[in-house]
Amino acid sequence: MDVTQLAVVDAARAARVLNDVRSATLAGQRAPVAPRPVIEQSWDRLLRSGVDPDRGVRSGLLSREEVQRRRETSALRHVLPVLREGLLSVADVAHHIMVVADEEGRVLWREGSAPVLRKADGLGFELGADWREDVVGTNGVGTPAVVRRPVQVFASEHFVRTHATWTCAGAPITDPRDGRLIGVVDISGPLETMHPATLAWVDSVAKLAESRLREVHLSALERLRAVAAPVLSRLAGRALVVDRDGWCAAVTGMPYPGRITLPKSLAAGRRWLPPLGLCAVEPLAGGWLLRPADEPVPHGSTRIVLDLSQPRRWSMTVTGGAGTWHHELSPRHAELLYLLALNRDGMSAAGLAREVFADAGRTVTVRAEMSRVRRYLGGLLDHRPYRFCESAEVEVLLPEDPRDLLPHSTAPGVADGRTR
Repeated sequence: MDVTQLAVVDAARAARVLNDVRSATLAGQRAPVAPRPVIEQSWDRLLRSGVDPDRGVRSGLLSREEVQRRRETSALRHVLPVLREGLLSVADVAHHIMVVADEEGRVLWREGSAPVLRKADGLGFELGADWREDVVGTNGVGTPAVVRRPVQVFASEHFVRTHATWTCAGAPITDPRDGRLIGVVDISGPLETMHPATLAWVDSVAKLAESRLREVHLSALERLRAVAAPVLSRLAGRALVVDRDGWCAAVTGMPYPGRITLPKSLAAGRRWLPPLGLCAVEPLAGGWLLRPADEPVPHGSTRIVLDLSQPRRWSMTVTGGAGTWHHELSPRHAELLYLLALNRDGMSAAGLAREVFADAGRTVTVRAEMSRVRRYLGGLLDHRPYRFCESAEVEVLLPEDPRDLLPHSTAPGVADGRTR
């Protein structure tokens, strides 16, 4: 029986077992029961980072003014009603609290059972607190942010001993426009309030929140489309209108591209934009008007730098005859491009599916993701098999410790890379 299942029957006994597991594992001894992989991997990261498992660390709280500023600028504000409706009523009755943190692990909202809120204060789990994994150890906010999937942390699965009376379940919330992490929603409470179903509950509400963000984005595109219609009707030749993230609202004289990769600091004028080439860029309310100049692509060698050296942010920088552009990668695209960088001769859809999902049959998913990758890599990525073009020089920047390579990933091909 899994320890988390045992907790439903006898929470105290499960806590004792996990305490023994934690003590043995951190002492380098054989544990009576192996910790769950997601917990063991978190402990390994923390042991290497120097976090003290016996003394919790409390970083400085953000000021009330800074908390309010982050609330007003975070996309999480759009989904707070969804989170409250889905979680709060049950959380209060079950003696839980709901915690919403931003992508940096800072607690921006905290609501629920008043007695549990007071207990959370004693742990430093307060508004403005920094709850990143590498600051306070394995927990339901910081660990889901690292591994990019829902995680439940029960009793002594917490790395720091003072959190062993606590249980939490958290799920990441990502921006559907670009896959970027924007925060984590967590349900926490005293040890005896834990239930295995809590994780599925939190995850389902997080997915509802992401659906709400998708609706907000589509509504914004509709408004931009209304602005674009009279502008495009007066133009001859190719043109398109995109939002600030490159999502296309309307086109004329060309196929609908879905999304265009834009540099972070795009400004009006003549700019080189993959895969459109040289474009005249003009601002519009809520977006940009792009008019391709139909000039030939400049020749020259191309250098691609795949930066996987950071624990939670991965990117690609391309330098060539057209200049330099930069693109942040989603967790899945980081995995795929890493595997293609290792295999310059190319990989089939089945081969990628095997290395990413341990299932060669999941080719439909791989092809869909690779289609999205090719939207911004364009001619730099060939297919049949998938591979970087021969003329491109590809460099991969890896973490100093191979075990920190894409910590969110469960892909077999990435797991092999961590042991190289």
